[in-house]
Amino acid sequence: MNDHYLKKLDRVTAILTQLQSKPIVRAQDLAQKFDVSVRTIYRDVKTLENAGIPIVGEAGSGYSLMDGYKLPPVMFTKEEVLSFITAEKLMQKFSHQSLGSHYQTAMEKVRSVLKYSDRNLIQNIENQIDIFQYHAKTEDTIKDVIPTILESIAEKRQLTIEYKTVDDAVSTRTIEAVGVFFEFNYWYIMAFCTLRNDFRQFRVDRILKISKTQNPFLGEYGQINDYRKSSNGNKTTVRLLVEKKIMGFLVNSKRYYGLIKEVDAENGMVELTFETESIKDGFPRWLITFADYAEILEPEELKGKLKDLLTKISEKY
Repeated sequence: MNDHYLKKLDRVTAILTQLQSKPIVRAQDLAQKFDVSVRTIYRDVKTLENAGIPIVGEAGSGYSLMDGYKLPPVMFTKEEVLSFITAEKLMQKFSHQSLGSHYQTAMEKVRSVLKYSDRNLIQNIENQIDIFQYHAKTEDTIKDVIPTILESIAEKRQLTIEYKTVDDAVSTRTIEAVGVFFEFNYWYIMAFCTLRNDFRQFRVDRILKISKTQNPFLGEYGQINDYRKSSNGNKTTVRLLVEKKIMGFLVNSKRYYGLIKEVDAENGMVELTFETESIKDGFPRWLITFADYAEILEPEELKGKLKDLLTKISEKY
């Protein structure tokens, strides 16, 4: 079977899914969705009719499936349907843009096997659920970047990327992706970098170009969390005394900055122990956000960094 017929098969199947998930489907809308001519859609609909699918309507007005017809299947409970809608809202707000269209297509397939009463349930409830996002979404220069990364992991093939660092320097890297993760409103790749001969994190929105190679991975890798915990440099031990009343505001960030131990102390205080690689810049900048509720026990170096930072701020304002 050549590529032309494979594409037609995929398109005809997708059209049937559209017919099952919507009351009326216009040929013009299908043509735009699949980037083909309206005449091609007419021929695809005719193919479905010849296969015994009972389609009602005609060219120019729109198509629908005969009432009561549905392919056998998979049926979902109302609770499952509601969970899908909630998940869809979360995906719209927090998923990477290269995954969004694929998830939308998957949801259309889910809708296509629902009973009519459940489709009405979706229409009535989906506008009553919202997720408020307080950070702007990042925009990528590449379409389908995360699917490309995941394919390379599944196939154990190296990737070549053109990457822009925080200071706008651009370099070309060959990497072996271990996994992807979302943290503090950004998507990252954890990968083995052949240039540095070590593991590195790469922010997905800073990738300017990406391509899969035919080169296999040089090594075998475990789970992504095994590498996120590993060190790319020298770590410094930090001990803080922090007032217990503000601990709720540090729930996520304290882990990010290397928390390894948390112990209740006297007088409503908590002793936190960290192992951090960002003692020179990142850690003191984070600490300054709650420094009036904290005391540095060690190291002295951190006290000096914090004083320097406060001096700069004071001089500026």
